[in-house]
Amino acid sequence: MNTDIVDLREFYHSPLGRSAEQAITMALSTLWPSLPDERLVGLGYAVPFLDRFRHDTERTFAFMPAGQGAVNWPAGELSSTALVFDEELPLPDSSIDRVLMIHSLEFVENPREALKELWRVLAPGGRLVIVVPNRRGVWARVEHTPFGSGRPYSRSQLTALLRETNFTPGASSEALFFPPSKVRSVLKFRRYLETMGRRLWPVFSGVIIVEAQKRLYQGLPVTQRASRRVFVPVLAPQGVPSTRVKLTRDLEQQKTR
Repeated sequence: MNTDIVDLREFYHSPLGRSAEQAITMALSTLWPSLPDERLVGLGYAVPFLDRFRHDTERTFAFMPAGQGAVNWPAGELSSTALVFDEELPLPDSSIDRVLMIHSLEFVENPREALKELWRVLAPGGRLVIVVPNRRGVWARVEHTPFGSGRPYSRSQLTALLRETNFTPGASSEALFFPPSKVRSVLKFRRYLETMGRRLWPVFSGVIIVEAQKRLYQGLPVTQRASRRVFVPVLAPQGVPSTRVKLTRDLEQQKTR
């Protein structure tokens, strides 16, 4: 079950959320220094991190899962937000250069199908960065942050999943070595704890960040995927056709008697 958009927004507006945003952004900057004239999609709740890259890109979109909800972004500008299903993105094949996936993979119904859909929309040589809660870290064990919800991953699990879906894992990083405490005196030592954590206990980071590249040389099985989603208009009355058929049959049976 996805974390609600209201809870995500409130978290990143809090002192703890801003500290987490800064730590993750610093780790992302080591993987993607800049994205000149490239097309970027943030999938999940990537809004706090897209501002770091969007001024260099050709265009940037914020795709938010239907189970989570969506907010307008960027504030005060034309909206670049879309409400989507993870396995059915409204994009043509090979149309995106980069994808940033955060607050997403740990909530999806079928991780393999979701990554296959990202493989479809990524251009040849396109790159994907996934940020997921580390199952060994403290952040995955507390419920007052979004990283304590969903399915956490280990580095080996995430790497195996990427290889199964025709991605080649590459550079990686970690973040959130400070405790998820709301006490301001603890947050003052955040930078020191992040630096020490990278050196002394990288296995126990709060999140794992892995970059992967779309792999082209391995063939994909040719199968047609049927959508699991059934779209029903909200205002359409339910059960009317079947009720009419049943009523007609009952009348015909009475006449024959």
